[in-house]
Amino acid sequence: MQIIRREFLVLSGLAVAAQSIATIAQAQAQAGPKLTQILRKDLEGQDHLVQETVVSIVEFPPGAAAPWHMHPGAQELLHVIEGNLTVEIEGKGSTLLKAGEAGIIPAELVHLARNESASANGKALVVHSRAAKDKPLIVVVKK
Repeated sequence: MQIIRREFLVLSGLAVAAQSIATIAQAQAQAGPKLTQILRKDLEGQDHLVQETVVSIVEFPPGAAAPWHMHPGAQELLHVIEGNLTVEIEGKGSTLLKAGEAGIIPAELVHLARNESASANGKALVVHSRAAKDKPLIVVVKK
């Protein structure tokens, strides 16, 4: 009877551990920001100073960060909808943007955004206005 009870306890422990491992793996798989593009359109009447504007929603789970990147020929406006996001521009420091606040990142500057909260999600409306549609919108420069 003791052997059966011991085997039952071992199997029960393995079942609990397997569920915990699956939960951790799922959380790690969801760690990066989620980008949902909601508009991509050429602008009219702008004398081609701005050829295209791209509007997206970016969702940052707790602790998530975009990689260091830049936008060739495109400025970025980031408006925080939910939570707080830290925007860091290489060599220029970082700024904390709270829900309702916005910041502009000029073209060609290496930057990132991150959610430093351990428990709250962050969400932002991101608008890229670019003059040259033939350049890539985002170039990851380092991870």
